[in-house]
Amino acid sequence: MNRILIIVCLCAALLPGCSKTDKAPSQKMPAGPPLLIGLIPEQNIFRQFERYEPLARYLSKKIGMNIKLSVLPRYGNIINNFKSEKMDGAFFGSFTYALAHARLGVEVLARPVGLNGASTYHGLIFVRKDSGIKSVQDMKGKRFAFVDRATMAGYLLPRAYFHEHKLDYKTFLKESYFTGTHEDAIHDVLNRKADIGSAKNTVYERLAAADSRVKNELIVLERSPDVPENGLAVRRDLDDTIKKKLKEALLGMYSDPEGIALLKDFGARKFIETTDKDYLPVYQYAREAHLDLSTYDYLNE
Repeated sequence: MNRILIIVCLCAALLPGCSKTDKAPSQKMPAGPPLLIGLIPEQNIFRQFERYEPLARYLSKKIGMNIKLSVLPRYGNIINNFKSEKMDGAFFGSFTYALAHARLGVEVLARPVGLNGASTYHGLIFVRKDSGIKSVQDMKGKRFAFVDRATMAGYLLPRAYFHEHKLDYKTFLKESYFTGTHEDAIHDVLNRKADIGSAKNTVYERLAAADSRVKNELIVLERSPDVPENGLAVRRDLDDTIKKKLKEALLGMYSDPEGIALLKDFGARKFIETTDKDYLPVYQYAREAHLDLSTYDYLNE
């Protein structure tokens, strides 16, 4: 019965607005081979589809090609599966983009500007207010909830943090583990499963707005530099005409009535043009943590 319920929920997440599509033939997806776009597991699979599926339908109509989404179970899969599943693009996080650009040569097109006017995010290291942890030294012998080795906020930040203090977290901490999503890292600290956690500020703030315990019971000890919000990057050899259509469709959403309504639900004001230069803080942060992106082992231990 549980499996049936899960399948039903997944179908509902994959097909939002089906009744509207049935009533309006003009809303049907274009025919022909689809473009496969990957999504990182920033939050659970159902909410990821709920957020990105309307955008995929909108872009499909604008470029005249059906766009199919694939939410991967963990961050590192987006590098491994990009080639094996013959993906055409993905909404990469800042660190996964840096890894994919170094290894696959993907080209970034655009990223969203949030409702608060920011097109960047930063990582946070946080603890419970009643934990007694106020500095890195207080973390000795504690339990740390990372997100994934392929995330900037959920791993690169704390790794650089411990490296800056000349500490090996593997021996300094009692235990560390990977939660898989930013939401779970926050919830694990909130619910005392872990003593310390790291996550994106945008996810942290979204949960704080929905659950007062996040604001009242957690405290932030450290933050990373600002890095680009999750942006759409495509394979290097994708047809230039398709690249141009995708970029123009994203950049033009803010001036299109349908696009404006969709942006609001997506949680953005608009999309802005993005280039590899925008990721310089990520590359710098990786160098400070002594990581070689071309050889870095991003698979969780």
